[in-house]
Amino acid sequence: MSMLSLRSSLACLALALPVFASAQNPLLAPAATVVQTEQTRTELLAHAPQGARPGQTVWVGLQITHAPHWHTYWKNPGDSGLPTELRWTLPEGVSAGDIAWPTPRKFPLGTLANYGFDGTVLLPVPLTIGPGFNASQLKVQLEASWLVCRQECIPEEGRYTLSLPVDGSTALNGAAFEASARAVPTGQAAGDSTLSPDGDALKVSLAGLPAALRGQKLEFFPELPGVIEPGAPWTQAWEGDRWTAHIPLSAQRSESPERLALVVARAQPPGSGPGEPGVRLDVPVQGTWPPVAALPAAEVPAELQAALDANAARAAAPQPGGASALTLGAALLGALLGGLILNLMPCVFPVLAIKVMAFARHGDNPRAHRVQGLAYTAGVVVSFLALGGLLLALRAAGEQLGWGFQLQSPAVVATLAALFTVIGLNLAGLFEFGHFLPSRVATLQARHPVVDSALTGVLAVAVASPCTAPFMGASLGLAVALPAWQALAVFAALGLGMALPYLAASWVPAVARALPRPGEWMNTFRHLMAFPMFATVVWLLWVLGQQSGIDGVAALLAVLVALAALLWAWGLRGRSRWVMGGLSTAALAALLVALGPHITRLQGSTDNTTVATSVAGVSWEPWSPQRQAALLAEGRPVFVDFTAAWCVTCQYNKRTTLADARVLADVAQRNVALLRADWTRRDPQVTAALASLGRNGVPVYALYQNGRPPQVLTEVLGVEEVRAALSAL
Repeated sequence: MSMLSLRSSLACLALALPVFASAQNPLLAPAATVVQTEQTRTELLAHAPQGARPGQTVWVGLQITHAPHWHTYWKNPGDSGLPTELRWTLPEGVSAGDIAWPTPRKFPLGTLANYGFDGTVLLPVPLTIGPGFNASQLKVQLEASWLVCRQECIPEEGRYTLSLPVDGSTALNGAAFEASARAVPTGQAAGDSTLSPDGDALKVSLAGLPAALRGQKLEFFPELPGVIEPGAPWTQAWEGDRWTAHIPLSAQRSESPERLALVVARAQPPGSGPGEPGVRLDVPVQGTWPPVAALPAAEVPAELQAALDANAARAAAPQPGGASALTLGAALLGALLGGLILNLMPCVFPVLAIKVMAFARHGDNPRAHRVQGLAYTAGVVVSFLALGGLLLALRAAGEQLGWGFQLQSPAVVATLAALFTVIGLNLAGLFEFGHFLPSRVATLQARHPVVDSALTGVLAVAVASPCTAPFMGASLGLAVALPAWQALAVFAALGLGMALPYLAASWVPAVARALPRPGEWMNTFRHLMAFPMFATVVWLLWVLGQQSGIDGVAALLAVLVALAALLWAWGLRGRSRWVMGGLSTAALAALLVALGPHITRLQGSTDNTTVATSVAGVSWEPWSPQRQAALLAEGRPVFVDFTAAWCVTCQYNKRTTLADARVLADVAQRNVALLRADWTRRDPQVTAALASLGRNGVPVYALYQNGRPPQVLTEVLGVEEVRAALSAL
């Protein structure tokens, strides 16, 4: 049997699969960095439909999606709070304007009131591209900070990087920016509108407001903080087309402006959907302001100070399960042990079987075993370095990726299915490469066994990469936050651990002597090994079904049948080989053109329904940061299963420990909510949630409870481990 020509092309393809995924999957196009917390999801968006050449205006903005009942603040936050702050780092020749603030809404809280936003809001900023800018990419960096409040307040911050092509069009987020532009208050001249202090109140008289506002109850938002009492009762009335109001002045007012910029908008309660656009006026103040209050010593409200102190304490404390709690030495050791255990994962078995045959084929030649052991190790380590380097490079470019990211692309899954189909058909004896390849190519394996061993290592990494073994999670989570050379050292340790058993066996002659001598059994064993390959294809088809649906699976099956016919046809002899080979080649090409889009097209969410368990009243719900925050706000503990269809360990845990009746009974007894975060396809929210736990791949199992740091369990779950964690609630 000659496998080198096959293995060389397929192994090289395996290394190129992640690059292929990034080139073909639209979800891998340059995108904003996402920062995720339990209260908010923030994302840096851009809109440059005409590119970013000098003379153009590019819009960028921070989009904030709030969990239910949480809000952030407008430029004037009201009685308390802090406005969102954006700090830009831009190339020479590029300057940022001010935030084009959308119309806020009022959030009453007892005798106080705040001004801000709930739901989803975009804070857009124009970037002016000056003549001094001459780069091929516009790199935008943002440091943002905001205060998010419900009844309690939490200061949050995020760092974002985004690269925009100068000559290309960036218009994916056009609808979001258009909606934000409509939400910005419409500017209107003051005309004969006036403001006048009247004792301890401000008399407001606004004329010429839009007809859509006339007769409506309005809210009044001054842009200058500290002028009025936002939460105090006030009166308003319409006198024809003139709106009047009598609003209490703040007892702590420290300024007496000659003009006051303000926004009026139709009153809407919080949580009622996107606010309606208001009207902005810059109105002169007539009359004399009452004396300002004596300036008190600077004082932060007690609630805000408590939130700031708590946030500082959280920042100073080691993150539970996070990368900061792990040293580089521990990460290297964890990666080595994780790689070692990776050999026990089912996805690696088919490739390891090929190495067993290599041992038997070379009999008592210890030198050949040692050289091939070193070559296999080199192939594994170099492949892990290549895959890790690509992962780090894509993350540095702004992608939200983690371990196993290549299998989030249907094109990669389909290519791997074709790869293992070809290997399985070859092992089953349907075709031999020597029948339709030149003899010089067909005998490459015998003449270059070292290269063959190295390529087997590449192939092993291609199928092992979606697996996560114990000790790997924390190590990989730390790796993506380390300097490049340290991160690559972790990936190298992972590869060394995976190759270690075969490397050790190749240097121990007793291992080779324990195997039967080469003979007829090798053909039987070879045919037997075709079935694990086909089982791997079945698994990949199931993964593809989670991504592309039943149509994608059917399309890929048709392509695989045509591929098998092609391999069989070109193995024939004589004229029939050329006739059948030509027909099968044309049929395969036609199917790829016709059915390819069905294979690579992503369907909707893979896990968007509630799934009942064997225990009454206990069900798995789809995860979202908003749902998690809402459940925690109710006082319920939350158990989150971060999973993916292509993760074999995930599926094993799902069908064993997480389905165990004792575990589910404990869940019911303690009223624990079960959420499943599906990472089968790219999901920045899941990626950000994993990063907050110090992880970079799945499976991850986390138990959340108010007032406690999240508890991260091991990758290969045990029933008693989960029950012990639940009993501590």
